[in-house]
Amino acid sequence: MSRDFPDPVEPSSLGRGKTIAIVASVYNSKYVDAMLDSATAELEKVMPDAKRPVFRVPGAYEVPVVVSYVAEHGQPDAIIALGVVIQGATAHADLVGESVTTALQEIACVSQIPVIHEVLLVETEEQAKARTMGAEINRGTEAARAAINMVELFHKLDTVYPSNSSGDSQS
Repeated sequence: MSRDFPDPVEPSSLGRGKTIAIVASVYNSKYVDAMLDSATAELEKVMPDAKRPVFRVPGAYEVPVVVSYVAEHGQPDAIIALGVVIQGATAHADLVGESVTTALQEIACVSQIPVIHEVLLVETEEQAKARTMGAEINRGTEAARAAINMVELFHKLDTVYPSNSSGDSQS
């Protein structure tokens, strides 16, 4: 696992009129809430004018369906998906992790809305704590920085490749 955070982002004027939605599970709330708090604090610091709606779901498995709904109906500029799955004695955690990962990637590609995947699959509670509450690694902060970077990148892409309302492709 990389210990390199995305670089801190300078406060941006791009926040005005932008929306970064967060979908977070309630299960393993101690860890997910820590990521949510870190992500929200980073977004507030860097994009104080951006809207940041938060939607809570029961568990990690429910994250993709709400991400999909938000992508389709809310058209946010980015979506952050947060959850923690702790490995048990069965393959359940692996199946949930794989399913969530595949679904989130598909939603991002189909909707062309960046989906920041921080539904963590960890082996122990110690790993969960280190990744969600630690100063060295904080996946909530990383998720916010990744979302901000993707919003800025998509703004640049829209500038380079503006939408063509007539439906003709750009050359």
